[in-house]
Amino acid sequence: MEIWQAVVVAIAGVAAGTINTIVGSGTLITFPTLLAFGVPPVTANVSNSIGLVPGSVTGAIGYRRELAGQRPRVLRLLSASLIGGIAGAVLLLTLPPGAFEAIVPVLILLGVLLVVVQPTVSRWVARRREAKGVDSEADARWVWPATLGTGVYGGYFGAAQGVLLMGVLGIGVQESLQRSNAVKNVLAAAVNAVSGVVFIVVADVDWLIVVLVAAGAVVGGLIGARVGRRLPSWALRAFIVVVGLAAVTSLLV
Repeated sequence: MEIWQAVVVAIAGVAAGTINTIVGSGTLITFPTLLAFGVPPVTANVSNSIGLVPGSVTGAIGYRRELAGQRPRVLRLLSASLIGGIAGAVLLLTLPPGAFEAIVPVLILLGVLLVVVQPTVSRWVARRREAKGVDSEADARWVWPATLGTGVYGGYFGAAQGVLLMGVLGIGVQESLQRSNAVKNVLAAAVNAVSGVVFIVVADVDWLIVVLVAAGAVVGGLIGARVGRRLPSWALRAFIVVVGLAAVTSLLV
């Protein structure tokens, strides 16, 4: 890899780390960049996934105030993310490339739709819970398996994993969008980390790419945490929709 290419990859890592912290889909910046430089797809995917882990951790730390009081929820959902991340990594290494990618755009669009209708659906779910005498502050039962499914997707490819998680958490968890975003950062970091461990053991990793992406992603994570925490709910929701639609367009073109 030439010096200018290394610089471009690092800059792409900054952009990816920033977007991942705010919503997710940073992979749609780094992954195509690596492919454009001739990196084999699987090597690009696994190296990128490992490289983005430090940025995800940085973003989660940046949102630590929004995580206050959510420890039981985070620990509960972490189990789903870890299991899903391992399963997704195994699928990447065993299934043909087109087997799972065919449904990726549909999943992203579903996540975008969930984010758009989240306020209305959340109110409807709360009313039904109250009518049935269920604690309205408790998370919906389907959040854990939905988080597991999102973890599988994140371990396999990862692009727009944050969009899907925000759709799930926004409707199934009775918290503000910013507090849900904080949980999303922790769960996404866990998925990237556990799938990264699998890749290190059995896949072909390009460690130069890992270092370049990681260096940029750490900077991006700090930027994303600073910017994302200042966004009002409507602006964060709009940003998620824009990124999600851009992700679908990128995958379909």
